[in-house]
Amino acid sequence: MDLLDTLTDKGLRGEVPTREEALAVLATTDDELLDVVAAAGKVRRRWFGRRVKLNYLVNLKSGLCPEDCSYCSQRLGSKAEILKYTWLKPDQAAEAAKAGVAGGAKRVCLVASGRGPTDRDIDRVTDTMAAIREADPAVELCVCLGLLSDNQAERLKAAGADAYNHNLNTSEATYGDITTTHTYADRVDTVQKAHGAGLSACSGLIAGMGESDEDLVDVVFALRELGSDSVPVNFLIPFEGTPLAQEWHLSPQRCLRILAMVRFVNPDTEVRIAGGRELHLRTLQPLGLHIANSIFLGDYLTSEGQAGHADLDMIRDAGFEVEGAGEATLPRHRSDVAAAGSSCGTAASACGSGGGCGPCGGHSSEAPAEAAAEALSEAPSESHSDQVKVRRRGAGTELAPNA
Repeated sequence: MDLLDTLTDKGLRGEVPTREEALAVLATTDDELLDVVAAAGKVRRRWFGRRVKLNYLVNLKSGLCPEDCSYCSQRLGSKAEILKYTWLKPDQAAEAAKAGVAGGAKRVCLVASGRGPTDRDIDRVTDTMAAIREADPAVELCVCLGLLSDNQAERLKAAGADAYNHNLNTSEATYGDITTTHTYADRVDTVQKAHGAGLSACSGLIAGMGESDEDLVDVVFALRELGSDSVPVNFLIPFEGTPLAQEWHLSPQRCLRILAMVRFVNPDTEVRIAGGRELHLRTLQPLGLHIANSIFLGDYLTSEGQAGHADLDMIRDAGFEVEGAGEATLPRHRSDVAAAGSSCGTAASACGSGGGCGPCGGHSSEAPAEAAAEALSEAPSESHSDQVKVRRRGAGTELAPNA
């Protein structure tokens, strides 16, 4: 049985591939690309049908962050000309959220820049969630406020939050290369705090920061082991004025291979195409829907996405449908685990080769990773900096949001 047959068979059973198999997905050629998409698509349809979950971002506080994350336009010392504003009032945030829900978004993601929230910040977000829920009691609320202190996750859960987002971003081995003001362990701790409080864990990665295939596979397996219910896959947006402004390593084909690898490792988990899809997938965005079952509608935190109606047209034209408010996103067996606030060692975090909280298997042969890295190094790194559009509408402005 060849690689794709093996991966499809495992994915349809909800099993996880080996690291060697995951690395081999990233090493496939462009001639094999449609076969890779088709195989990942079978797994996606097995667990999620043809539904696409829409999520909508509201940036509650933009810019002026004290952390030095190299990829971020809001970082300490960033010269990116982004919007900068302090906390939105609850009614302002609720108005922004209303636009996303009206456009079909099922989940509203409330994000604020900074190292982590103070207790006063938790109060602010609690008031904001109440204002949003007053307008739409059924909307899902995901909160992203940075590193959590003890008992803050419990307070957010009690206030009505459904999920907490905190991305691992890259592998533990290379985390220190992109951030020095906090550690990979700090991020893992926050995801565990959120999950332990009964919040659905939303945690993902950023591809395109110069990482190796081994790094990508490491972080994706780490997310699986943490029990992340939703895995956002971001493709680096190289903002001018940030240390990674010249990192243009991604092609549409590379992005699809990364998405497929994430799907095979997380067959029954929500896989979301997040920031950078318009910039890097470009005209191949519809193919991404055959792998991922979730996207953001409209704009991102500090950059603009394609028009909201174009997202909806793309979903319809590709033969998919927007997931309704009354539909469960995760398969039943995953929904039950998520509702119980599971942690490492459950079905949500088992690796498929014995489970448990430790590393999932050993490092496999590096040959596939080396082959892919060599192919990548030979590809020209073409800059598209003129296509990075800084957000100038929606939350924090007087202009209507893109939804």
